[in-house]
Amino acid sequence: MRLSTKGRYAVTAMLDLALHSGKGPVTLSDISVNQGISLSYLEQLFASLRSKQLVRGIRGPGGGYYLGKAADDISIADIICAVDEWVEFTRCGGRENCRDGQRCLTHSLWDQLSDEIFTFLSDISLADLVERGQRETAVNSKGLVGGKQRAA
Repeated sequence: MRLSTKGRYAVTAMLDLALHSGKGPVTLSDISVNQGISLSYLEQLFASLRSKQLVRGIRGPGGGYYLGKAADDISIADIICAVDEWVEFTRCGGRENCRDGQRCLTHSLWDQLSDEIFTFLSDISLADLVERGQRETAVNSKGLVGGKQRAA
């Protein structure tokens, strides 16, 4: 199973917001241009993110969006759940009626995998992603790729 476009775009948009919010409010148009995500799609995502208080908007000229909480306090799981997207590996969506109304033999395996992914994404904050990106940028600017010197 794969994470949906909705979840991926929400994480990407929130990361863009986190990277640029220190300079004032960030417009959805800027995120749209920066990330290649349609403006109407971003409006839908940000309505969900706003309802979960992960972002806050400022209206009017010079308006835009800020993070609703500190980047340290927003997990990747928070973002994905805010847009109502969750990666569920059981066929039954956790209802335990996978096989003719009964729990299938592998239900526990897929349920545990879903829990592991949730835990993994809950342990990564938006601030962690910002830091990773800054480290990668610093490493790449020194001519290193994957920890190795690039050939000249």
